[in-house]
Amino acid sequence: MDAPPNWLTPEQQAAWDSFIRMQEKLIGRLSRRVQSDSRMSPADYIVLAKLTEAGGRMRFMDLTKLVEWEKSRMSHQVGRMAKRGLVTKEDCPDDGRGAFIVATPAGRKAIEDAAPLHVEHVRRLFIDALTQDELDALSHIANRVLTHMEKQSD
Repeated sequence: MDAPPNWLTPEQQAAWDSFIRMQEKLIGRLSRRVQSDSRMSPADYIVLAKLTEAGGRMRFMDLTKLVEWEKSRMSHQVGRMAKRGLVTKEDCPDDGRGAFIVATPAGRKAIEDAAPLHVEHVRRLFIDALTQDELDALSHIANRVLTHMEKQSD
């Protein structure tokens, strides 16, 4: 016989619900702002941001793991971005099956133009709502959950 579900307490459920509502509303608003400010999709933005933070060039699988996407999703995203001239795909000389994703000059310009507007919205919607102590506590909590998740199997 299976054990009964270990339901959340009302306090745990309230914390979880608040976190989910905040996260969905924040990501939704930021995504809409990125789209309207820069004409980039949120997926374009995250790919270009991660690429340029890493110097403008990353192995395909490293980028896929970094943004926690499935390989097929990244492949489709890179294909769309390549058609618009934001990235290129280069063969990896060390690995015949591997590839590098490279931000083009147009991709670099797009993220350079979008990032200042994005950070303004992050500051207005998120950072400005919290004290430094609250930000420190949130950072600590987030890192603790991330460390815990790394120890878990999917």
